[in-house]
Amino acid sequence: MTQSQPHSFRRAVEAGDLEAIVATLSPGVVFHSPVVHRPIVGRADVTSLLEAVVATFQDFRYTQEFHDGPRSVLVFEARVGDRSLQGVDLLERDEDGLIERLTVMVRPLSGLTALGEAVRARLEQDTTQ
Repeated sequence: MTQSQPHSFRRAVEAGDLEAIVATLSPGVVFHSPVVHRPIVGRADVTSLLEAVVATFQDFRYTQEFHDGPRSVLVFEARVGDRSLQGVDLLERDEDGLIERLTVMVRPLSGLTALGEAVRARLEQDTTQ
């Protein structure tokens, strides 16, 4: 695995630019969440989730990035409330360079729990408005 220029997904997330994040996703993107056991499929549903996650994280920053052909690993740190967490975004791109699979892993359990609860509350709030 090699390190190289920042991935376009990374640049979009670091800028907090949801439109640019969405532009990196394939229409049939599959998102594997660290909280939900079933994958989330499709750009619209993944966008809703990513919007909630981006709004939930505090002090988010990528710390490392690795590439192996169409696969990238982005290592991050963030806070949710008083909980610090670390995680990785595993990206797999299609032949057009769009993300077709996004898998997120988060540690420790207390950070993952805080993230899951905060995102769930945000998504529930969005559906009731």
